[in-house]
Amino acid sequence: MLRPLRNSARLFRIAWVLARHDALFPLENSGFSPVITRLCKLLAAQKHRHLRPGQRLANALLDLGPTFIKLGQSFSTRSDLVGDEIAADLSNLQDNLPPFPTPVAHSIILREFGKRADELFSRFDDAPVAAASIAQVHYAVLADGHEVAVKILRPEVEAAFARDIELFFWLAGLADAKPHLRRFHLPETIATFRDTVRMELDLRMEAAGAVELKRNTANDKGFYVPQVYWETTSQQVLTLEWIHGTPIGQLDKLDEKGFDRVKLVQQAAEAFFNQVYRDGFFHADLHPGNMFVRDNGDIAVVDFGIMGRITLQERVYLAEILKGFLTEDFRHVAVMHFKAGYVPADKSVENFTLACRAIAEPILGKPLNEISVAKLLAQLFKVAENFEMEAQPQLLLLQKTMMVAEGVGRMLNPNINMWQLAEPLVLDWVGQNLGPRAKMREMAHGAE
Repeated sequence: MLRPLRNSARLFRIAWVLARHDALFPLENSGFSPVITRLCKLLAAQKHRHLRPGQRLANALLDLGPTFIKLGQSFSTRSDLVGDEIAADLSNLQDNLPPFPTPVAHSIILREFGKRADELFSRFDDAPVAAASIAQVHYAVLADGHEVAVKILRPEVEAAFARDIELFFWLAGLADAKPHLRRFHLPETIATFRDTVRMELDLRMEAAGAVELKRNTANDKGFYVPQVYWETTSQQVLTLEWIHGTPIGQLDKLDEKGFDRVKLVQQAAEAFFNQVYRDGFFHADLHPGNMFVRDNGDIAVVDFGIMGRITLQERVYLAEILKGFLTEDFRHVAVMHFKAGYVPADKSVENFTLACRAIAEPILGKPLNEISVAKLLAQLFKVAENFEMEAQPQLLLLQKTMMVAEGVGRMLNPNINMWQLAEPLVLDWVGQNLGPRAKMREMAHGAE
């Protein structure tokens, strides 16, 4: 009895904040508590009405706190739920919050390691260099002289997350009872979101992701992953090598230092391709704030809280459909969806082939530098859902990451298509995994 009352009270507060930002449409469209939404709409003083719906929603989520910020970022990959424009606006949701007090940061370090910050570090700057929804980062120097970034989890963030997740599951359960919302599998979506954020709330998992990415890319020229210092890393504290470099978004400074922007796009394209296709493990938060150009020209990445992983079979599927699109063999694209089991066997291959052509022709007909593979995949996933394709969270995360990577590439040089630069790698991978050699390996594996 108490749980529904508590959740209803919290729902009223959420609706109130959404109404103040003129962003009640998620609740209105889903049919949740029409009395509450109407009351909040009448009473709340609205602001920012000149902004796009997605921008208004992003501002409301910022007011609602860390879990809602993370939820908004998660739904930026779900254009099937929120639409393309809102998904794009949510992908720009800036994860910046005021820092928590420095004495709290010191107390967390003491609790985690049994030593004070001045005992662990020869220097520890009290003023954080960055503060986000889950953690904040301080500059420090280890006793051996190595410069490091110390990431500290926000106090009480785990308890707040647990309360919010309980509410989200309650709302998802209500939504799942509505026939027109059932196909979105919202309880499963919230469960995936819960598991993802739980990983982010254990900074040892982020450290492990950084180590795996560093080992995978150890021999890749032009790409660098900072070192993890495990002695000063725990569930609530992460210590990483400090990266000296120019933020990749500061184009004037890159030009001043004489960096070749086309070469940087080439490096970014190769790094992304290697992570996705060669390793099946990729940095899934490649926005400009997480990418730096070191003085030696390497692209360095930071913030490993969101990592993606796709299986070899999913990589083969992506390669097959991209090959089908680029050769305009749209039936092959359709057949691959049926072979992979993404589209039910009782659907029409011919109709799906026609749908693939309809989304590809406008995109592939553009000049090469304007073609967006990420947009092509987004349209494909959206059309496939009309054929009852189940949502594929790992592929949606990859598509969002590709969109951000394309944006970085175009920012560096709008006349270059990063996928064109990666074409030799693509062809070599396709030859090894889709050609005769791959068939022979598959036969040998089957025989075993």
